[in-house]
Amino acid sequence: MIRVEVRVEGAVQGVGFRPFVYGLATGLGLAGVVGNDADGVFVEAEGPRERVAEFLVALRRDAPTLARVERVGVVEGAPRGARGFAIVRSDASGPRRALVSPDTATCGDCLRELADPGNRRFGYPFVNCTNCGPRFTIVRGVPYDRPLTTMAGFAMCAACAAEYHDPADRRFHAQPTCCPDCGPRLRLVSARGDDLPGDPVAGCAALLRDGGVVAVKGLGGYHLAVLASDEAAASALRRRKHREDKPFAVMVADVRQAALLCEVDDLAAALLSDGARPIVLLPRLDGGPVAPSVAPGNRHLGLMLPYAPPHHLLLAATGEPIVLTSGNVSDEPIAYEDADAFTRLAGIADVFLTHDRPIHVRTDDSVVRPFGGRGMLLRRSRGHVPEPVTLAWDVPRPVLACGAELKNTFCLAKGRRAFLSHHIGDLENYETLRSYTEGIAHFSRLFGIVPEVVAHDLHPEYLSTKHAAELDGVELVGVQHHHAHIASCLADNGEPGPVIGVAFDGLGHGTDGTLWGGEFLLADLAAAERAARLVPVPMPGGTAAIRQPWRMAAAYLDLAYDGRPPEGLEVARRDRWHDVLALARSGVGSPLTSSAGRLFDAVSALIGVRGTITYEGQAAIELEQHADPAERGAYPASVSAEGVRGADLVRAAADDLLAGVAPGVIAARFHNGVARLVVERCVALRDAHGLTTAALSGGVFQNLLLLGRTVDGLRAAGFRVLTHSRVPANDGGISLGQAVVAAARDVTSRGDSPT
Repeated sequence: MIRVEVRVEGAVQGVGFRPFVYGLATGLGLAGVVGNDADGVFVEAEGPRERVAEFLVALRRDAPTLARVERVGVVEGAPRGARGFAIVRSDASGPRRALVSPDTATCGDCLRELADPGNRRFGYPFVNCTNCGPRFTIVRGVPYDRPLTTMAGFAMCAACAAEYHDPADRRFHAQPTCCPDCGPRLRLVSARGDDLPGDPVAGCAALLRDGGVVAVKGLGGYHLAVLASDEAAASALRRRKHREDKPFAVMVADVRQAALLCEVDDLAAALLSDGARPIVLLPRLDGGPVAPSVAPGNRHLGLMLPYAPPHHLLLAATGEPIVLTSGNVSDEPIAYEDADAFTRLAGIADVFLTHDRPIHVRTDDSVVRPFGGRGMLLRRSRGHVPEPVTLAWDVPRPVLACGAELKNTFCLAKGRRAFLSHHIGDLENYETLRSYTEGIAHFSRLFGIVPEVVAHDLHPEYLSTKHAAELDGVELVGVQHHHAHIASCLADNGEPGPVIGVAFDGLGHGTDGTLWGGEFLLADLAAAERAARLVPVPMPGGTAAIRQPWRMAAAYLDLAYDGRPPEGLEVARRDRWHDVLALARSGVGSPLTSSAGRLFDAVSALIGVRGTITYEGQAAIELEQHADPAERGAYPASVSAEGVRGADLVRAAADDLLAGVAPGVIAARFHNGVARLVVERCVALRDAHGLTTAALSGGVFQNLLLLGRTVDGLRAAGFRVLTHSRVPANDGGISLGQAVVAAARDVTSRGDSPT
């Protein structure tokens, strides 16, 4: 006979781990206890040695579906003569290391109850169990027990309490457990705040069928819904949201319905059905029942499956796909508090499908694209957060990384865990900044991390940088934007470097104070050296050139043709065109940038795809979609003392345009030319420095045509290629990169290796 004390760390609270341990131990005839504490789950088990050994093997091998076991520590001791096995009360004392699970889509068992007229939870929109339902969005603290969630105000009825306290029941200690007798309630409310009579779901579906706009309260905030097939409703929603062109997401009932709208292969089906239920960007089919205003001029649709019971009920009641887009006015954060939602969305929504379970943390939907046999995250949020990114090295002192300005996330890192936040958004208004600072405080409390080191971007005007500067008693570490991109890719792949890092994005503050964005770096976690770049060009009018890509076309054409661009290439009124050329030549209000994103903008405007944008990245996104995937020609780019001449690609595109070559062919040759210049520069840097691994990061590499051609070319040239999968390549991954750079510098300052 032996006794073991077991410590299980990871995402093991609120996922049915204690009843799993209880069932496993009692099935093997072991005695002892299991409980939650601030570290995770603790177990004492005693019995015959061979059965204890079997127990320890099964503890990790057969863990519940939602559990993420990071570590199992075992200490052997003398038996105490315990009898029976019990689940004991949680212990909240001590430093916090327990993880909180992400929100998870409704499981099959709960869906069967939802659809069963004989079940007491038939049609109940808050059905959940230990295998599914809200987690992160309702948690106020740890251990993950009901009093520390937003379910604290709902006292369980006798039937629910019996399930909750029965270790053999799948709702044992499922903190959101409830039913129609004791749980939250769904309401259909007018924009004036009046409750509307009848069944809320049926009433909502009827209003959608009549062309109405509905605000729907989900797990992490409010969405706005219309029928996806209703052009008048979709167009009205665009007007009310002030969202001119950016595509809306569409929710479909199942994979079968998704396949009526988009190309859905096995990978796409798996991504759609994943427990995180992200929005999946997929090529759309011609003739699908989707209104033009849902995704105007876009060859892709963002599809997602229902992930909460109200979604399933609503999709069943409408019988067709619905638009489900963020509940906000463009550029504002998603509304999640009821009073705020009714204030901000009253001018957009005709009615509100709402409920009385509070949301503690605002959380947008995650977004993913299939690439290379796996999903590539474009936005990491609901369904993924707050699961940490496990690092391949230790963080010596706790770090807060403040992230960038656009697509902001923050990151708290300690030990080998990096807690990358949910998508915060662009730090451009008070409400988003408040969400940012409150989120940092919440994560710090939730995971017991008090930062000693704070990493930030070099741009002095970023609100995230200013936040870092306001913190007391911490060591500040400035991290160059593009080094952070490459470090993020390294951390995503568990690699310390060194690598040839290719960081292509819109803009980032360089170490020389200029605007970078088309960079080739020799980088590891601690340091980066700029080894090559795109030749800088002026941005006529500064930020106006971002909103009006035709300005970048003018600047690039001026450079490409040595100040004498031929007639017929103007992509704006001639008076404005020549004024902008003069502005670019003067250098006044026209900062230089090496940005790859601005190069894509220039070509997009040049060939008539997009001269003015209404959302970030629009010109480049639409350029990718116009490219002919069958075209293999590639424009060449020469190299000068200043760098790689992107203007050569623009001149080749302009010459083809004047010769009557189709825009789709030009777009493809441009993409292929950018891929080729990346490969050629990486080969030259390998020959000079001996590095054989390339890491690709930055928002430009969300372009799958470019990414695919670049990866293929690099591999054909003999490189190992690192790309993103667990975190976004865009600025949403910057904070992770900042965190690992700060940690690596902390290590090397002590004379150690980052690994």
